[in-house]
Amino acid sequence: MSTPAVVLSVCRGLPAEHLHPDGTRVRTAIFKAPVAGPVAVRRLGLEGDGQADRRHHGGEEKALYAISATHYPHFARLLGRELERGQFGENLTLSVAEEEGIRRGDRFRCGTALVEVTTPRVPCRMVDLRVGPGFLGPFLDSGRWGFYLRVVEEGVVAEGDPWNPVEANPSGPTLAESIAETVRRKRGG
Repeated sequence: MSTPAVVLSVCRGLPAEHLHPDGTRVRTAIFKAPVAGPVAVRRLGLEGDGQADRRHHGGEEKALYAISATHYPHFARLLGRELERGQFGENLTLSVAEEEGIRRGDRFRCGTALVEVTTPRVPCRMVDLRVGPGFLGPFLDSGRWGFYLRVVEEGVVAEGDPWNPVEANPSGPTLAESIAETVRRKRGG
């Protein structure tokens, strides 16, 4: 199970229309920005946050999206520029939350909320819109996707709050194992 960490940013955003690099008009909520102060964590996500594509995002099993801040330097080097918090559309940027050390079903106290890891995030083409054209491929290849959370107990979270492991699921696959399986299936292996 993952070690304790800290919430470095709480990010939210609402769906809006954008021009995708491929020339299509899209409605997305990938443009999340850090929020100052405490934010309510509800069963379906952060208060004031939204999702445009409800088929792939949101709902009880994907109420929150979290990513480790340890991934930011890798992508900043790859892109040759600094990245701002919320860059990947995440709700929570955590000081440390590596996919190799977290399993589906692991539970964490995040601020006053209790959350459970459900599945890795599978990156979609909207990251090209948010981060830059051509980023989707390297993001997929990296395996540094972050993960979705179910809200077990509602509460409040703010920047600087602890991210503490509460209950491990030793029988669940690690997120890294789940990501490797997803990549293998997508490549036909």
